[in-house]
Amino acid sequence: MTQSELLARDGTVLFLPHRLNRQPVVVRGLTADELFTCAGLSSLLGAIPGSLLAWAFGALAMIPTAIVLSVALGILIGGGFLRRQKRGRPETWLYRNLQMRITRRVPALAGVLGGHDLIHRSGAWSTRRTQHS
Repeated sequence: MTQSELLARDGTVLFLPHRLNRQPVVVRGLTADELFTCAGLSSLLGAIPGSLLAWAFGALAMIPTAIVLSVALGILIGGGFLRRQKRGRPETWLYRNLQMRITRRVPALAGVLGGHDLIHRSGAWSTRRTQHS
């Protein structure tokens, strides 16, 4: 293709591969953002029993040990769960679904999460077409 065939009149590129706009899969079907979120939440959940064990046994090393174990389990279990949730759906489905659920359950966060931009209608949609015979 020549340079003029690749550019529109306004100078934008007409051909852009779809793969360039997607985040790459890093581990177990998770993108980097999903992996960091899963690891972060797992580490917070692991710090609680780690702190209790460290207090009970008087060993501070229990805290990072519990965090590492919980992150490994969180990525293993959470990665499989998220992969099943995303299977066969558009790339942004998971984020929009989570955004919609949070917006419906905690309306105060709708402005922060951009929930006002979502369509909150359920029911049958009509195209208002008539049949011509």
